[in-house]
Amino acid sequence: MKAQVSIIMGSTSDMPVMQEAAKILDQFEIPFEINALSAHRVPEEVADFAKNAHKKGIRVIIAGAGGAAHLPGVVAAFTPLPVIGVPCRSNISMDGWDSLLSIVQMPPGIPVATVGVDGGQNAGILAVQILAATDDALSSKVLEFKENLKKKILKANEELKQHTFKFRVN
Repeated sequence: MKAQVSIIMGSTSDMPVMQEAAKILDQFEIPFEINALSAHRVPEEVADFAKNAHKKGIRVIIAGAGGAAHLPGVVAAFTPLPVIGVPCRSNISMDGWDSLLSIVQMPPGIPVATVGVDGGQNAGILAVQILAATDDALSSKVLEFKENLKKKILKANEELKQHTFKFRVN
């Protein structure tokens, strides 16, 4: 089994966020790899990874980073693959805002799809949707996933009806 998605992070301190992407990929039975790669500490390894990921069969890269958060952009500069950036809160970040702005404000020609701060789960879902664009079986799983989200909200609204208030009108 070869990885189709690569999850990378600037530091293992980002793992609590990035494992949420891994859980989604597991749920959809998509093979993936997960590694720590720092754009600042091992830039040569990052460039090598990004240049060669597509040759290994990787189809989507999810890159999480905190603080200055250069990892997603550096990877995007070196790869032809779609890169999903995950801004992570860290002990050196400004509540994740610096990470978000570092990832989302890429120059023309170097796109990085960016999810919200600590949005590992959404990054995983977006990776699945990218793969599903050319895989009918996976597309069916995505449709089922979305239907289940709908059912959860409908159920929640039914449960909310149990809360009675004197002036509630619905």
